[in-house]
Amino acid sequence: MAQNNYKNQPYDSVNPSYKQKRGKLKGADEYVEGIRSGNRAILSMAITVVESSRESHQKIAREIIRQCLPFSGNSVRIGITGVPGVGKSTFIEAIGKKLIEDEKKLAVLTVDPSSTLTKGSILGDKTRMPLLSTNENAFIRPSPTSGSLGGVARKTRETIILCEAAGYDAIFIETVGVGQSETTVKSMVDLFLLLMLAGAGDELQGIKRGIMEMADILAINKADGENIQQAKQAKLEYENGLSLLPPTPSGRRATVHICSALRDTGISEIRKEMNQYIEDTKKSGYFDANRENQAAYWLHQTVEDQLKQQFYNHPEIKKVLTVKEAEVKKGTVSPFAAAQELLRLAQTNPNH
Repeated sequence: MAQNNYKNQPYDSVNPSYKQKRGKLKGADEYVEGIRSGNRAILSMAITVVESSRESHQKIAREIIRQCLPFSGNSVRIGITGVPGVGKSTFIEAIGKKLIEDEKKLAVLTVDPSSTLTKGSILGDKTRMPLLSTNENAFIRPSPTSGSLGGVARKTRETIILCEAAGYDAIFIETVGVGQSETTVKSMVDLFLLLMLAGAGDELQGIKRGIMEMADILAINKADGENIQQAKQAKLEYENGLSLLPPTPSGRRATVHICSALRDTGISEIRKEMNQYIEDTKKSGYFDANRENQAAYWLHQTVEDQLKQQFYNHPEIKKVLTVKEAEVKKGTVSPFAAAQELLRLAQTNPNH
């Protein structure tokens, strides 16, 4: 039997039920009981229900979230982003290993971009985190973006609640990081960490200013071998750039660090900085105020999502939408006029 790399204890596969046939849909109470007992297989199944768009699943999902909510809020939520190839998975593996060595439980919510053609995703993040994937105190959940903005899965906010109810001390959210707006990620985490590369060129990192304004910690990864000097120079440049930005809402200016996740250098220092940031923001009151503002934001966001879903599921809209699309394509009616007509149609038939 294979050995656990952290504590030299034997382990089984991450999900012993993987090869078993998927069971029938459970009741909300059964899912919550499994989540609270630390059953990772049940947690994974519950997340699948939450992510489902089926109305029958959504009804159960709402009850699962309602029951889990009182047990949530006790973790530290950390967003981690950066351009493809910056080493996000390797970085999470390195820093996650240190958390687990300190007897912390870690949940990693990774997001794979969905194909615009097939709507499918590879969901291969577990293969890039072999140590965490096989540790009983880590839970890795890959999810497709399903076309959502901000590089984060549509139901990540609810998944955080479930993971917290399962007793995870830290939750990492790894985003796609391809230059999209990362506002969605920022609105659900306590700390936002941006991974950068030295010498990659602005054309490859064209997310700098906007995303740097949101970052709480910058880490220049792959600072090893001949790249160390470049990383040190990049650190100075980023520090100078950050000094020109306005103060952050937390009152704490972002710090810049260099590291090599592959060589495990600089990781401990970044973890200490993360702990210091959380400690400082809790003392100042920003930590709690930020969470309150995030909850209010997600109230409005959920209302908008529900209204949009109700609009497109409206039977009268379904009948007319294709016709209006054809008229807009032909140029016989403007998109704005067509939209107004569809909205009026939904308002005159509100009970559908």
